[in-house]
Amino acid sequence: MKNSTSTKATKFDLRNIQSVPIRTFWITSLAFFLCFFAWFGVVPFMPDVVRDLGMTPGQKWNSVVLAVTGTVFSRLLIGKLCDKYGPRLCYTWLLVLGAIPVILTGFVQTPFQFLICRLLTGFIGASFVITQVHTSLMFSTNVVGTANATSAGWGNLGGGANRLGMPIIAAIVIGLGAAETEAWRYSLIVAGILCFTMGVVYYFFTQDTPEGNFKDLAETGDVPKIKKDQEGFLTAIKDYRVWILFVVYAACFGIELTVYGTMDDYLQNTFQLERITAGNIVLSFALMNIFARTLGGFFGDRFGKSRGLKGRVVFLSFIMVVQGVMLASFSSISTIYLAFGFLILFSLSVQMAEGATFSVVPFINKKAIGSISGIVGAGGNVGAFLAAMLLKFKSAASERAAIAATEGLGEEAIRSAQAAAASQAVSEGYLLIGLIVVTTGIVALGIRFSVKDEKIAQEELQESYDNTAPANA
Repeated sequence: MKNSTSTKATKFDLRNIQSVPIRTFWITSLAFFLCFFAWFGVVPFMPDVVRDLGMTPGQKWNSVVLAVTGTVFSRLLIGKLCDKYGPRLCYTWLLVLGAIPVILTGFVQTPFQFLICRLLTGFIGASFVITQVHTSLMFSTNVVGTANATSAGWGNLGGGANRLGMPIIAAIVIGLGAAETEAWRYSLIVAGILCFTMGVVYYFFTQDTPEGNFKDLAETGDVPKIKKDQEGFLTAIKDYRVWILFVVYAACFGIELTVYGTMDDYLQNTFQLERITAGNIVLSFALMNIFARTLGGFFGDRFGKSRGLKGRVVFLSFIMVVQGVMLASFSSISTIYLAFGFLILFSLSVQMAEGATFSVVPFINKKAIGSISGIVGAGGNVGAFLAAMLLKFKSAASERAAIAATEGLGEEAIRSAQAAAASQAVSEGYLLIGLIVVTTGIVALGIRFSVKDEKIAQEELQESYDNTAPANA
């Protein structure tokens, strides 16, 4: 009987923190949470930032675009680095270096400085890729989809928890004597310090694989398979299935990011909700990450057990189509209660689609799992970038038309017309995006696995179920 430090976990027992895989799961999920908490930590304070820095609407939109742009490049790079140096060192350096622009955001004095910090802060979005690589190295075939989805979902939760957490931090620093107008700056500095501290924790309390770190295993000659037989980045980019998953993740995670970033204003403009009410609705959207991604990975594993790798792809395609239908339907609803119901269904399906995507990723090519995770993960941010640009241009065009139509009227009439135009533009954008997502779900069926791939996966699955020793939990 092997102990927990010599094999991947075959059970997803989160209580067994003495197990290396489970301990790693908790630490990597917390690190991911803090990265997203810091990445989107400025969102609750954007009205204050716009006022203090004198930002134009265009500069505000640019900050949204830049925040996801930096992540595209970092995700592409970090996957290859994980294959070479291991997730432990990659996460340590990402947390330590990524904390710097977060902290510097608290000191910006001009819109240009703020935009640069948002671009650089976006690099910590690569944390998602490292988390997926690390859990893939720690968990066996029968539970890897569930583990990947849960760690990703709980990490993504940080992007919603900051709606509650950052104002609490602001209230604390105000209570300690800071000026209310400076609270957003201190809050971001605190978020950066938390990321830096987590980098230190990651270095000392995790390891690359259940057997040990890449470097130590290389010195003893006991190199893990993923390290010894790794294939190059070029091999990954030549596989058409990687690019289908790239597009799929662009259409689920990318769209979630965009909807999350624009939903506050949309709810206020469309349904005349108060800012706090709209923020709470968006928070409930984000809180579904606690279980929704896990469901996607769980059903991916279940379909994989009953129908093989093809089953994982079929479920992914199905849930993508559901996601697109929910968003398209939401875009045309004018009743808040009905709209809220469809928004929840969209949130559930989009996060399940994300989990289902990474229940397929580990089986594309186990020898280049870091590179593939990086490419697919980058797809999410490319999707967010393109969707944000679409909504930006539609909103700008509608706003110009509204201003022209209300020329000579009072300021209140102009503001009202602009809000209505912005709502209509985003509604049309959501409808178009929903239709694109449905199409992407159908395209996902193009992912194919060879008979050999199916046989290997089935053998690994059977081995996972056979290996039920308690110490492997």
